[in-house]
Amino acid sequence: MSILSSMRQLDDTRGAVRVEDVYDTDVEDLWSACTRPERLARWIGEVTGDLRPGGEFRASWVSGWAGSGRIDVCEPPRHLALTLDPGTEAETRVEAWLRTQDEQTLLVVEERGLPLDDLPAHGAGWQAHLEDLARSLVGGASVWRERWTVLIPEYQRRDVE
Repeated sequence: MSILSSMRQLDDTRGAVRVEDVYDTDVEDLWSACTRPERLARWIGEVTGDLRPGGEFRASWVSGWAGSGRIDVCEPPRHLALTLDPGTEAETRVEAWLRTQDEQTLLVVEERGLPLDDLPAHGAGWQAHLEDLARSLVGGASVWRERWTVLIPEYQRRDVE
């Protein structure tokens, strides 16, 4: 996989993970895979609710996270921003940017506001999710847990920027 990732400290207690990959599909198809509930279910999990800007949703991801969220920005097919667990101590912001790159599409996902100690788990988790996204585009099944288990030691050895 050609995934690039990083972890960085934002302040004394919180940080961010950023993961990006290039997919062999056009930006509209990748946008659909990242925003339509039936396609999200193939790689990240179940999502239900008001899927419009300002709307609130519930999600249950293959990674084990389950909770509520809010759609803050939805600019098809280029930019999506969500707040997960809004109004709680666990609140984070997830943003995704899509850009055409030759005959492919670049996807960048960043989650901010994570506890510093949790950065390796979330970095490995997002990488496993994006790998599952690639598999879903060709009809493959999620192998999130297996990949996360392999990736977590690598992320634990990395330095936080």
